[in-house]
Amino acid sequence: MANLEVCFLTATELARRIRAKDISATEVVEAHLAQIERVNPKVNAIVTLHAEQALDAAKAADESLVRGNEVGPLHGLPIAHKDLVPTKGMRTTMGSLVYKDSVPDHNGLIVERLKEAGAITVGKTNVPEFGAGAQTYNEVFGETFNPYDTSKTCGGSSGGAAVSLSCGMQPIADGSDSGGSLRLPASFCNVVGLRPSPGRVPIWPCLLGWYPISVQGPMARTVEDTALLLSAIAGPDSRSPIAITEPGSLFLRPLHRDFEGVRIAWSRDLGELPVDPRVTAVIDGERHIFESIGCRLEDVEPDFKDADEIFQVWRAWRFEVMLGKLLETNRDQIKDSVVWNTELGMKLTGPQIGEAERKRTELYHRLREFMRTYEFLILPVSQVPPFDIKQRYITEINGVKMDTYIDWMKSCYYISVVGLPAISVPCGFTSEGLPVGIQIIGRHQDDFGVLQLAHAFEKATGYWKRRPPVSA
Repeated sequence: MANLEVCFLTATELARRIRAKDISATEVVEAHLAQIERVNPKVNAIVTLHAEQALDAAKAADESLVRGNEVGPLHGLPIAHKDLVPTKGMRTTMGSLVYKDSVPDHNGLIVERLKEAGAITVGKTNVPEFGAGAQTYNEVFGETFNPYDTSKTCGGSSGGAAVSLSCGMQPIADGSDSGGSLRLPASFCNVVGLRPSPGRVPIWPCLLGWYPISVQGPMARTVEDTALLLSAIAGPDSRSPIAITEPGSLFLRPLHRDFEGVRIAWSRDLGELPVDPRVTAVIDGERHIFESIGCRLEDVEPDFKDADEIFQVWRAWRFEVMLGKLLETNRDQIKDSVVWNTELGMKLTGPQIGEAERKRTELYHRLREFMRTYEFLILPVSQVPPFDIKQRYITEINGVKMDTYIDWMKSCYYISVVGLPAISVPCGFTSEGLPVGIQIIGRHQDDFGVLQLAHAFEKATGYWKRRPPVSA
């Protein structure tokens, strides 16, 4: 089997073939390393590579199968971890000059679980500095380019993960999401990114154990592969006080479902957000797909009043907790937007934080009531298509000025505030050939339902099969 064919098999199929000994883990890892060598210089998605260690692990994986050992669901699949999560013995920079030479002595919990499931670490994927902003660039490794048009951004902060998936450099990827960092790059790169419910994928180490806005989660080229990866990283762990107790194995169930009569709220802009007409045209063009599988769509807008204030307050508070002391000693090595966000957190008062939390509770209950009527909410992932790589963030949409570096991400971070599971699925392309994702949001902790609807849409459309030019 040719290397390129191996690299674009689904993760589910690759894992099956490895277990059946139709192909070895060594052959799979070698094929992906060859693809990285050929394609990565064009896109700069994988920034740290441990090829020899990955090959050694692959050989060990093959020997384990020969001995007849029981293996995990990801046995033999190569993966590069997001450069925000600690990897033992492998450089973890967080995209920051402050940590450019940092090598942790431990793995993050998500890395532990991936290894236990049989995945083979090959390296790390690029991120914005400290994961701040949805444009993947930093002063350590530079920019990561969109594989469908290398003059455009891939989004972020899981930008390197999305690009490496899209280009066949890895079959599965881990990422994280506060304001859209799993969903936005998935939308920009024609892959799938799931923001799971807070606690679905427990996080450790973590300074803010009860913080529900930042989550870790799976990315892949298909919804089925995303569910497979989620099955390995989900499940309870005592190191996370908000961990959901349901086992990850729940996500190995078949995704097929009858959607006849299911009520869906269809929103083009959450009632107030400016959305680039190129995005709206693509999303509107796929509305009939949901109707064709039996869904009852209604044009209705949930009330997201105060969502922006809530997110901005909690984001600034987290920045101050995470980076306040670092700012005192390394200010000159940190980008302006991170400095601004951290200083915003320093200015917060107790009453401001309390008011934000009160409003967040009210917002949650408004959405809870809304979702009693509608099982799903559908809207654009991003308010804009991929933009110029040299533009650090969007400053205006449809003549509406964006006040901060994250204002253009509201279609994602409004959802983060209420903690509902949300997925980005390939939805089509603009006339310029740029990918557009559609966002499917489910009820409280109904991650499986979100995967089911996303799977049905994917089956009916097949946009995930369109590969980027640089990967050929």
